[in-house]
Amino acid sequence: MQVRGGRKESAVLVPLFISDGAIHVVFTERRHDLRRHPGEISFPGGGRDPGDETLMHTALREACEEIGLPREAVTIAGALLPVGTYVTNYAIYPFVGLIESGLEWVIGEAEVAQVLEFPLDDLVAGAGERRMVRRGMAFKTHTYEVDGHLIWGATARIVADLLDRVPKRDSPL
Repeated sequence: MQVRGGRKESAVLVPLFISDGAIHVVFTERRHDLRRHPGEISFPGGGRDPGDETLMHTALREACEEIGLPREAVTIAGALLPVGTYVTNYAIYPFVGLIESGLEWVIGEAEVAQVLEFPLDDLVAGAGERRMVRRGMAFKTHTYEVDGHLIWGATARIVADLLDRVPKRDSPL
C-alpha cells in the first residue's frame, strides 16, 4: 500500500495493557537533544533494517531496543492504517500489541527520555485541535494532551485510528 507523504518504510508498536479495568497505551517521550523529532511523544518504533523480515519484526525489534519490551511479551492483535510523515518522508506502519501490565521498562537512553502510560479514557478526554507552528509554517492539527504531554502529528493520527476501532465503554462488545 502506497502511503501518502512517506517513502521510507518504518514501523511502530502500539502497546496496550489493562490495569484497574482500563485500557492503557504505552508511548515514549523522545530525548530533547535529538536531531529529529526532539521531545516528541511517539510509539516505540523506527526505520526498517535490512535484517528485518517484515515490518512487524521492525516494530518488535524497535520496541525491544527503545523500552526493553521483549518480543515474546507481545501478542500482536493487528495493524492500524499506515500513516505518512510529510517533513521526514516516512511511511509508518503501526502494529497493535497486547502486553501484561506492570512491566519494567528498560529505556534505550540514546533515543528515549521516558516511557509514558496513558489510560485510553484520558486520551479521549484530552482530544482537541490546535494551531501549531513548525519550521515557520502554521497549521491546524488534531492533538491529544494528557498530564501536560502533547501528542500530535503522525502519532495523533495513529491514536485517532486506534480510538475509532476500540469499542466504546457503553457499547456492547
